[in-house]
Amino acid sequence: MIVCVPVTPAGEIDPSCGRASRVGIADVEGGRLVHWQEFEVGWDVVHDTGTEGGPHARIARFTREHGAQVVVAHRMGDAMLHMLGRMGLDSHLGAAGDARVAVLAVAGEPRPYRHVGSYRRDRRRR
Repeated sequence: MIVCVPVTPAGEIDPSCGRASRVGIADVEGGRLVHWQEFEVGWDVVHDTGTEGGPHARIARFTREHGAQVVVAHRMGDAMLHMLGRMGLDSHLGAAGDARVAVLAVAGEPRPYRHVGSYRRDRRRR
């Protein structure tokens, strides 16, 4: 499972997903973290620049380029949740503390964070 998570320079969950300066990409297999890489994305600097949909487009492009299947975050707006869901990504909100621990917690059971789901799955249930 490839997980995308906004992180602070200290390795904690960044409380603002769309305005994160760094993002971690984790590869989790069998409940183990097999690869972790952090990227300087600068979304905090460019969030209010460019077109209205610019921040969402940057995040969509980043998650797609890195093959993310899940996003773990403290919080994100409804429009961001909707966009990620339309892309087929699951979102888990309410994460705090060490980002690597949060990623592993989502990969295990029971999941401690609020699972928002994805648009495609929610749509099929109706």
